[in-house]
Amino acid sequence: MSDDIIAPGRALISVSDKSGLDQLGKFLKSKDVEILSTGGTARALADLGCDVIEVSDHTGSPEMMDGRVKTLHPKIHGGILGLRDADSHVKAMKDHDIAPIDLVVINLYPFEKTVAAGADRATAIENIDIGGPAMIRSAAKNHRFVAVVTDPADYGALIEEWRNQGGLSMGFREELAAKAYARTGAYDSAITAWFAGQSDRMPSRLGIAAGPARELRYGENPHQIAAFYPSGDVRPGVASARQIQGKALSYNNLNDTDAAYELVAEFDPKETAAVAIIKHANPCGVAVGKTAAEAYERALACDPVSAFGGIIALNRPLEADTAEKITEIFTEVIIAPGASEAAIKVVAKKKNLRLLLTDGLPDPAAAGLSFKALAGGVLAQSRDNGRITAADVKVVTKRAPSEQEMADLIFAFRVAKHVKSNAIVYVRGGRTVGVGAGQMSRVDSARIAARKAEDAREAAGDSDGWTKGSVVASDAFFPFADGLMAAVEAGATAVIQPGGSVRDDEVIAAADEAGLAMVFTGMRHFRH
Repeated sequence: MSDDIIAPGRALISVSDKSGLDQLGKFLKSKDVEILSTGGTARALADLGCDVIEVSDHTGSPEMMDGRVKTLHPKIHGGILGLRDADSHVKAMKDHDIAPIDLVVINLYPFEKTVAAGADRATAIENIDIGGPAMIRSAAKNHRFVAVVTDPADYGALIEEWRNQGGLSMGFREELAAKAYARTGAYDSAITAWFAGQSDRMPSRLGIAAGPARELRYGENPHQIAAFYPSGDVRPGVASARQIQGKALSYNNLNDTDAAYELVAEFDPKETAAVAIIKHANPCGVAVGKTAAEAYERALACDPVSAFGGIIALNRPLEADTAEKITEIFTEVIIAPGASEAAIKVVAKKKNLRLLLTDGLPDPAAAGLSFKALAGGVLAQSRDNGRITAADVKVVTKRAPSEQEMADLIFAFRVAKHVKSNAIVYVRGGRTVGVGAGQMSRVDSARIAARKAEDAREAAGDSDGWTKGSVVASDAFFPFADGLMAAVEAGATAVIQPGGSVRDDEVIAAADEAGLAMVFTGMRHFRH
């Protein structure tokens, strides 16, 4: 056996996730490894026919304080941390009757799942593991002599390595140690995030709990490497969706699908069916309808050219009639809160079309954090969970919006929240008719949205302009009246915007002169 290979003679196993324990336990038994364990893990191993020594018997100290103190003992940490080639360590272990522990198999109290399930504060705190992370970190630090396993998915690799090498090589132990520190780091980050969620202030230090990594073919472009790191958040969406069929999702697919599903969730499925079509993280069509099929057709009409190769999100389960319509053009991804068997069969005819099904819709009003990497740091902010209803707006013009105009204004502003700034959105009758996104000038966004509406109208063969009689939403205030007048020229009759410009009076006067109704929200929706 090579000098850098160890064949563990004693293992400490304490796991909350018992999956794969039978495979590992039987293998260690076959290698005559002495096993130390605690509680439910000890009982599970004993049921598998393994000889198990309770940690309390090994240390001579009982578990106490409802199990909070059981492995925090010199005979445990000394056995893990002791340097086998340091005379002083060897002497200390002998003097204090500390036996070496060569393999540590730990997975932690399920803090993330406990919090995700909506546990109360006391339950969440009791699920903060102390002994587990301490043993993991001790074993990872001393990986020259100790192997540490934190993921049941690695049991097979450990067994294969042991069989092929006659033990566990230094390189393998280093890989396990790196994974161990990643796990404890993510665990502590999850706890930090939970504490931050109990406060109305940002945490003083930021830790991001995410993983394990799902490697992607490449990033936004083929020369970029990429991976997806699930956060463990229970928010329904692309991370937790079940992929029914189709190729693996790319970096861009994931980003666009998330944008689509977050947008369509703005519309309550109990009130109306809604469909959002996304391309390059911007909506090219959003609509509501009596059925999802009707909503899809109305959304597609807004910009059928851009919709080619897009992402389709529904706020209701996918049915066969809607699936038939969607599959008439090339689509990258469909995401919905469920699908009928008939719909799944329809989509199956397009083998490369990804179908993602979730267990629900994300709550657009839920709190959370969003992140953006910068050179030398990370920007973090609370998720834009602001929502405006008709009761929240202030009419600032002489003419108030009609009931239909008000409904369209609220619709338009919810869509504008998900459009890259500067955002201008024209809406008529519960569907977008023109979207202007990501321009440096709000005037340009207004003109582009109107032009795209005219292009779509011509493609549909309609005689009347689609923006005639529409309403328009702006994600931020109009700094000058020129952006507003571009919307007037397009035929808009009502406007929704945050307000707050030093020239608000000038803009309001222009709206009054043009006979527009205008409301202020007091809330901005920049999206960069």
